[in-house]
Amino acid sequence: MNTASARQLSPSFKVREFGCKGSDVVLLDEELVVLLQCIREHFGKPLHITSGYRTAAHNAAVGGSKSSQHLLGRAADFWVEDTPVASVAAYAETLLPGRGGIGRYPKDAAHPKRRTGWVHIDTRADKSRWSM
Repeated sequence: MNTASARQLSPSFKVREFGCKGSDVVLLDEELVVLLQCIREHFGKPLHITSGYRTAAHNAAVGGSKSSQHLLGRAADFWVEDTPVASVAAYAETLLPGRGGIGRYPKDAAHPKRRTGWVHIDTRADKSRWSM
């Protein structure tokens, strides 16, 4: 492990949690880290980041949008232990009421193959909301 990837960004997160497989480079928006730390502290439970920064190749491989905020280090997909996607997204809305991206990806009857539900959050300037 290189020392940069072990660097502590906030009380709950390290750089490596935002990294992309196959790349030593991690682009990361500081505001994103602050938002995730707020969410972690609000729920008082572990927050697991499943996707942070993505290289263009990795983004294409996972079917990400060509204009994905993940490419800019401004987005994270995550889930909070024992907490419904709707609750996490509702709290995220209080942090980004007039801007940013918030996506809901629930594990439900319509999505039975998902191992877990998750929330996407990003720090874009405009406001975007969706559920998949």
